[in-house]
Amino acid sequence: MLYAVFMSASLPPFPRPEDPSGEAELLQLGTPEDEPCLRADAARNRARLLEAAALLIAEHGAAGVTMEAVAAAAKVGKGTVFRRFGDRTGLLMALLDHSSRKLQEDFLSGPPPLGPGAPPVERLRAFGVAVLYRWAEQLELQLAAQSEPARRFSHPSHRALTMHVSILLRQVVPDADCDLLARTLMAYLDPALVHHLTRECGMPMERLEAGWTDLVTRLTGTAPAT
Repeated sequence: MLYAVFMSASLPPFPRPEDPSGEAELLQLGTPEDEPCLRADAARNRARLLEAAALLIAEHGAAGVTMEAVAAAAKVGKGTVFRRFGDRTGLLMALLDHSSRKLQEDFLSGPPPLGPGAPPVERLRAFGVAVLYRWAEQLELQLAAQSEPARRFSHPSHRALTMHVSILLRQVVPDADCDLLARTLMAYLDPALVHHLTRECGMPMERLEAGWTDLVTRLTGTAPAT
């Protein structure tokens, strides 16, 4: 089982404004107003707000994250939070974007099998396992940040992950409709489905991991993982 490789206790540390982002140009995340560069003070404020929101989630769950609570925890005016994130969903999505950036770094430049250096089908299997366990750790945040379907599927973080799956599929089954198949595979990793299967159906994560590996094997027509 690959799951132990991908377990992490919490969201990755928030970068300081002077730290390089480490993002690959292929899959840019975030909204246009977050790029190209924030002023140093604005970047510090944004990092403080996200840190405050992450602490509130850790202490009170996603329900405890309100714009007012985040402003109070970060010791800034409520208007600052609204100007930075727009609304509560925007704030929660920014937290998820931060985690997605770390996941992107892992599959673009991290060690194999998730990162480069392994055969594409092995990378695809490892990708699904990594996403399943990361989503399972962040289910409350993931579900609280879910927006209407149109906004959800067009969000940069979802597009980035789907694009990566599509790229890997093209290397394994180049004659298939890889863009559509990538969306089919991403549906298996949907946080709402992970919540339903683990919390409501009582399925262990090991079963979801095995199911993902079996799905990739059958869809790509490759030999089962050993």
